[in-house]
Amino acid sequence: MSEPSFDLQRVAAAIPACQAAPSVGAVVRGTLDLLSEVLVIDDGSTDATAAEARAAGARVISFPVNRGKGTALAAAFADLFGRGFAGVVTLDADGQHLPGEIPKLWPAVAEGADLVLGIRDHLFDAMSAVRRASNRLSSRAISFAAGQRFTDVQTGFRFYSRRLIEAVGFPEARFEAESAVVVRAARRGFRVVTVPVHLGFADGRTTSHYRPLLDSLRIAGAVTRARLERLERRERRETPR
Repeated sequence: MSEPSFDLQRVAAAIPACQAAPSVGAVVRGTLDLLSEVLVIDDGSTDATAAEARAAGARVISFPVNRGKGTALAAAFADLFGRGFAGVVTLDADGQHLPGEIPKLWPAVAEGADLVLGIRDHLFDAMSAVRRASNRLSSRAISFAAGQRFTDVQTGFRFYSRRLIEAVGFPEARFEAESAVVVRAARRGFRVVTVPVHLGFADGRTTSHYRPLLDSLRIAGAVTRARLERLERRERRETPR
């Protein structure tokens, strides 16, 4: 694989973590093999997540109570982009996302992508039927809202550029944030690219904090609002003054 034409010293990693003491250390260490800065957002854990992350070499921001993945990532973006980084790779703390797969994102980043999704649709057959169906249905719905076809939108293994986050924000509190930002990015003309990646394990139900009914409803609402934002802006531009 060719070397990226951008400065990796300006790319950091953000790892939202909740009750991830058994796994977060290995994720941090693997990521530090590739990137010099790893920030863990300890989202209200009551176990040793923060201690394990620090012992592995990460900086840690700890929330006293759980505030949700979207809030954790927003805090990471504010910290890292505020310190001058140009891009952030996000990956989960449970070991499903393999740090060794991070370099697969670089070619798309080097070509100017603002949002790169490390997708898993080639592994859907190894997931449970319920999870497979959920991923496929949500990806179709979000693709429709975004105006661009995506086969896997629920992945949290991603690259975000600073200019994307500065332009569209990251306002939602929980899992819906990752779906809504795809819609905003695509609808506002940012380049969104997908790259197949391998996983430590395909079906993450045992380690995921995703609540199927409540979080699915949150995602539906957030995606709808993100889609309407674009329509409202267009209507304002077209309305005579």
